[in-house]
Amino acid sequence: MNSLIKLELTRALRNRKFLFFSVIYPSVLFLIIAGNADSTTKVPGSALTLPTYMMVSMASFGALTAVLMGNSERIAKEREGGWVRQLRLTTLPGRGYVLAKTASAAVVSLPSIVIVFAVAAAVKDVRLNAWQWLALTGAIWAGSLVFAALGVALGYLASGDAVRPITMITYFGLSMLGGLWMPTTTFPGWLQDIAKWLPTHAYAALGQAIEQSRAPHVQDLVILVVSFVLFAGGAAWLYRKDTLKA
Repeated sequence: MNSLIKLELTRALRNRKFLFFSVIYPSVLFLIIAGNADSTTKVPGSALTLPTYMMVSMASFGALTAVLMGNSERIAKEREGGWVRQLRLTTLPGRGYVLAKTASAAVVSLPSIVIVFAVAAAVKDVRLNAWQWLALTGAIWAGSLVFAALGVALGYLASGDAVRPITMITYFGLSMLGGLWMPTTTFPGWLQDIAKWLPTHAYAALGQAIEQSRAPHVQDLVILVVSFVLFAGGAAWLYRKDTLKA
Protein backbone atom coordinates (compact mmCIF):
# COMPACT_ATOMS: atom_id res chain seq x y z
CA MET A 1 0.00 0.00 0.00
CA ASN A 2 2.94 2.35 0.63
CA SER A 3 3.92 2.07 -3.03
CA LEU A 4 0.40 3.02 -4.10
CA ILE A 5 0.42 6.04 -1.77
CA LYS A 6 3.72 7.19 -3.28
CA LEU A 7 2.27 6.76 -6.77
CA GLU A 8 -0.83 8.76 -5.87
CA LEU A 9 1.29 11.54 -4.37
CA THR A 10 3.50 11.69 -7.46
CA ARG A 11 0.45 11.92 -9.72
CA ALA A 12 -1.14 14.65 -7.59
CA LEU A 13 2.04 16.72 -7.46
CA ARG A 14 2.45 16.50 -11.23
CA ASN A 15 -1.08 17.77 -11.84
CA ARG A 16 -0.48 21.52 -12.07
CA LYS A 17 -4.15 22.38 -12.53
CA PHE A 18 -5.09 20.45 -9.39
CA LEU A 19 -2.24 22.02 -7.41
CA PHE A 20 -3.30 25.52 -8.47
CA PHE A 21 -6.91 25.12 -7.41
CA SER A 22 -6.15 23.26 -4.19
CA VAL A 23 -3.01 25.10 -3.02
CA ILE A 24 -2.78 28.53 -4.66
CA TYR A 25 -6.38 29.46 -5.44
CA PRO A 26 -7.59 29.63 -1.79
CA SER A 27 -4.84 32.15 -0.96
CA VAL A 28 -5.70 34.25 -4.01
CA LEU A 29 -9.37 34.18 -3.05
CA PHE A 30 -8.45 35.23 0.50
CA LEU A 31 -6.60 38.28 -0.82
CA ILE A 32 -9.54 39.20 -3.07
CA ILE A 33 -12.09 38.98 -0.26
CA ALA A 34 -10.02 40.39 2.60
CA GLY A 35 -7.69 42.58 0.57
CA ASN A 36 -9.27 45.95 1.46
CA ALA A 37 -10.52 44.99 4.93
CA ASP A 38 -8.92 46.63 7.95
CA SER A 39 -7.68 44.80 11.02
CA THR A 40 -10.15 46.32 13.48
CA THR A 41 -13.66 46.08 12.00
CA LYS A 42 -15.47 42.99 13.25
CA VAL A 43 -17.57 40.66 11.12
CA PRO A 44 -21.25 41.21 12.07
CA GLY A 45 -22.28 38.62 14.63
CA SER A 46 -18.69 37.58 15.30
CA ALA A 47 -15.81 38.71 17.50
CA LEU A 48 -13.37 38.23 14.61
CA THR A 49 -12.12 40.70 12.02
CA LEU A 50 -12.76 39.88 8.37
CA PRO A 51 -9.12 38.84 7.63
CA THR A 52 -9.04 36.55 10.67
CA TYR A 53 -12.48 35.13 9.88
CA MET A 54 -11.72 34.53 6.20
CA MET A 55 -8.31 33.03 6.92
CA VAL A 56 -9.96 30.01 8.51
CA SER A 57 -12.66 29.92 5.85
CA MET A 58 -10.16 29.89 2.98
CA ALA A 59 -7.87 27.38 4.68
CA SER A 60 -10.92 25.12 5.10
CA PHE A 61 -11.90 25.78 1.49
CA GLY A 62 -8.44 24.77 0.27
CA ALA A 63 -8.50 21.54 2.24
CA LEU A 64 -12.02 20.83 0.98
CA THR A 65 -10.86 21.37 -2.61
CA ALA A 66 -7.91 18.98 -2.23
CA VAL A 67 -9.77 16.08 -0.65
CA LEU A 68 -13.12 16.37 -2.44
CA MET A 69 -12.15 17.38 -5.97
CA GLY A 70 -8.98 15.29 -5.79
CA ASN A 71 -10.80 12.05 -5.03
CA SER A 72 -14.21 11.87 -6.65
CA GLU A 73 -13.46 12.37 -10.35
CA ARG A 74 -10.22 10.40 -10.29
CA ILE A 75 -11.83 7.40 -8.61
CA ALA A 76 -14.76 7.39 -11.03
CA LYS A 77 -12.45 7.51 -14.07
CA GLU A 78 -10.16 4.82 -12.69
CA ARG A 79 -13.16 2.57 -12.12
CA GLU A 80 -14.26 2.99 -15.72
CA GLY A 81 -10.73 2.61 -17.05
CA GLY A 82 -10.23 -0.73 -15.29
CA TRP A 83 -7.45 0.42 -12.95
CA VAL A 84 -9.44 -0.43 -9.82
CA ARG A 85 -10.27 -3.85 -11.26
CA GLN A 86 -6.57 -4.49 -11.90
CA LEU A 87 -5.68 -3.54 -8.33
CA ARG A 88 -8.18 -6.10 -7.03
CA LEU A 89 -6.06 -8.79 -8.71
CA THR A 90 -3.06 -7.82 -6.58
CA THR A 91 -2.44 -8.45 -2.88
CA LEU A 92 -3.58 -4.93 -2.06
CA PRO A 93 -6.50 -5.12 0.41
CA GLY A 94 -9.76 -3.51 -0.68
CA ARG A 95 -9.46 -0.71 1.87
CA GLY A 96 -5.91 0.02 0.70
CA TYR A 97 -7.03 1.80 -2.46
CA VAL A 98 -9.39 4.06 -0.54
CA LEU A 99 -6.76 4.78 2.13
CA ALA A 100 -4.16 5.61 -0.52
CA LYS A 101 -6.52 8.09 -2.19
CA THR A 102 -7.37 9.71 1.14
CA ALA A 103 -3.74 9.90 2.26
CA SER A 104 -2.51 11.50 -0.96
CA ALA A 105 -5.31 14.09 -0.90
CA ALA A 106 -4.62 14.84 2.77
CA VAL A 107 -0.93 15.44 2.08
CA VAL A 108 -1.77 17.91 -0.70
CA SER A 109 -4.31 19.68 1.52
CA LEU A 110 -1.68 20.55 4.16
CA PRO A 111 0.26 23.03 1.97
CA SER A 112 -2.97 24.83 1.05
CA ILE A 113 -3.70 25.39 4.74
CA VAL A 114 -0.19 26.56 5.56
CA ILE A 115 0.02 28.93 2.57
CA VAL A 116 -3.28 30.62 3.47
CA PHE A 117 -1.99 31.11 7.02
CA ALA A 118 1.32 32.51 5.76
CA VAL A 119 -0.39 34.95 3.38
CA ALA A 120 -2.80 36.11 6.11
CA ALA A 121 0.05 36.70 8.55
CA ALA A 122 2.33 38.43 6.04
CA VAL A 123 -0.18 40.53 4.09
CA LYS A 124 -3.03 41.14 6.55
CA ASP A 125 -0.98 41.03 9.76
CA VAL A 126 -3.06 38.27 11.37
CA ARG A 127 -1.46 37.44 14.71
CA LEU A 128 -2.22 34.42 16.89
CA ASN A 129 -0.45 32.52 19.65
CA ALA A 130 1.81 29.62 18.66
CA TRP A 131 -0.61 27.06 20.10
CA GLN A 132 -3.45 28.57 18.07
CA TRP A 133 -1.53 28.23 14.79
CA LEU A 134 -0.75 24.60 15.60
CA ALA A 135 -4.27 23.83 16.76
CA LEU A 136 -5.77 25.48 13.67
CA THR A 137 -3.55 23.48 11.35
CA GLY A 138 -4.36 20.20 13.11
CA ALA A 139 -8.11 20.85 13.35
CA ILE A 140 -8.54 21.89 9.71
CA TRP A 141 -6.32 19.09 8.45
CA ALA A 142 -8.09 16.43 10.54
CA GLY A 143 -11.52 17.84 9.71
CA SER A 144 -10.81 17.47 5.99
CA LEU A 145 -11.18 13.70 6.42
CA VAL A 146 -14.94 14.25 6.57
CA PHE A 147 -14.88 15.55 3.01
CA ALA A 148 -12.30 13.02 1.88
CA ALA A 149 -14.85 10.34 2.74
CA LEU A 150 -17.47 12.27 0.77
CA GLY A 151 -15.13 12.43 -2.22
CA VAL A 152 -14.65 8.65 -2.15
CA ALA A 153 -18.40 8.12 -1.91
CA LEU A 154 -19.06 10.37 -4.91
CA GLY A 155 -16.33 8.59 -6.87
CA TYR A 156 -18.14 5.27 -6.41
CA LEU A 157 -21.59 6.77 -6.83
CA ALA A 158 -21.35 8.13 -10.36
CA SER A 159 -19.71 7.32 -13.67
CA GLY A 160 -16.74 9.26 -15.04
CA ASP A 161 -18.94 11.56 -17.13
CA ALA A 162 -21.55 12.20 -14.44
CA VAL A 163 -19.27 12.61 -11.45
CA ARG A 164 -17.90 16.05 -12.40
CA PRO A 165 -21.23 17.97 -12.38
CA ILE A 166 -22.34 16.13 -9.24
CA THR A 167 -19.07 16.96 -7.49
CA MET A 168 -19.11 20.59 -8.65
CA ILE A 169 -22.67 21.12 -7.41
CA THR A 170 -21.77 19.52 -4.07
CA TYR A 171 -18.49 21.44 -3.85
CA PHE A 172 -19.87 24.90 -4.60
CA GLY A 173 -23.07 24.30 -2.64
CA LEU A 174 -21.22 23.27 0.51
CA SER A 175 -18.68 26.10 0.11
CA MET A 176 -21.16 28.92 -0.45
CA LEU A 177 -23.99 27.81 1.85
CA GLY A 178 -21.53 26.72 4.55
CA GLY A 179 -20.07 30.22 4.76
CA LEU A 180 -16.60 29.52 3.37
CA TRP A 181 -16.83 32.34 0.83
CA MET A 182 -18.65 34.89 2.97
CA PRO A 183 -19.84 35.10 6.59
CA THR A 184 -23.19 33.38 7.08
CA THR A 185 -24.24 36.36 9.22
CA THR A 186 -24.78 38.21 5.93
CA PHE A 187 -27.34 35.59 4.83
CA PRO A 188 -31.11 35.96 5.24
CA GLY A 189 -32.40 34.42 8.45
CA TRP A 190 -33.89 31.34 6.77
CA LEU A 191 -30.62 30.64 4.95
CA GLN A 192 -28.63 30.99 8.17
CA ASP A 193 -30.87 28.32 9.71
CA ILE A 194 -29.94 25.97 6.86
CA ALA A 195 -26.23 26.85 6.90
CA LYS A 196 -25.71 26.02 10.56
CA TRP A 197 -26.54 22.35 9.86
CA LEU A 198 -24.03 21.94 7.02
CA PRO A 199 -20.71 20.18 7.72
CA THR A 200 -18.73 22.98 6.02
CA HIS A 201 -20.20 25.53 8.45
CA ALA A 202 -19.28 23.31 11.40
CA TYR A 203 -15.85 22.72 9.87
CA ALA A 204 -15.00 26.43 9.69
CA ALA A 205 -16.56 27.00 13.12
CA LEU A 206 -13.90 24.75 14.69
CA GLY A 207 -11.14 27.06 13.49
CA GLN A 208 -13.06 30.17 14.49
CA ALA A 209 -13.45 28.77 18.00
CA ILE A 210 -9.68 28.23 18.23
CA GLU A 211 -9.05 31.79 17.05
CA GLN A 212 -11.27 33.03 19.88
CA SER A 213 -9.59 30.72 22.45
CA ARG A 214 -12.85 28.98 23.31
CA ALA A 215 -14.22 25.46 23.09
CA PRO A 216 -16.13 24.58 19.91
CA HIS A 217 -19.90 24.23 20.08
CA VAL A 218 -21.12 20.70 20.72
CA GLN A 219 -23.51 20.97 17.78
CA ASP A 220 -20.61 21.59 15.38
CA LEU A 221 -18.70 18.58 16.68
CA VAL A 222 -21.78 16.36 16.43
CA ILE A 223 -22.47 17.51 12.85
CA LEU A 224 -18.91 16.68 11.79
CA VAL A 225 -18.92 13.28 13.46
CA VAL A 226 -22.32 12.33 12.05
CA SER A 227 -21.30 13.58 8.59
CA PHE A 228 -18.12 11.52 8.67
CA VAL A 229 -20.00 8.39 9.71
CA LEU A 230 -22.57 8.90 6.95
CA PHE A 231 -20.01 9.68 4.24
CA ALA A 232 -17.60 6.92 5.25
CA GLY A 233 -20.44 4.42 5.62
CA GLY A 234 -21.79 5.41 2.21
CA ALA A 235 -18.33 5.07 0.66
CA ALA A 236 -17.87 1.62 2.20
CA TRP A 237 -21.29 0.45 1.00
CA LEU A 238 -20.73 1.78 -2.52
CA TYR A 239 -17.26 0.22 -2.63
CA ARG A 240 -18.65 -3.20 -1.68
CA LYS A 241 -21.44 -2.80 -4.22
CA ASP A 242 -18.93 -1.93 -6.92
CA THR A 243 -16.78 -4.93 -5.95
CA LEU A 244 -19.70 -7.35 -6.23
CA LYS A 245 -20.66 -5.83 -9.59
CA ALA A 246 -17.15 -6.38 -10.87
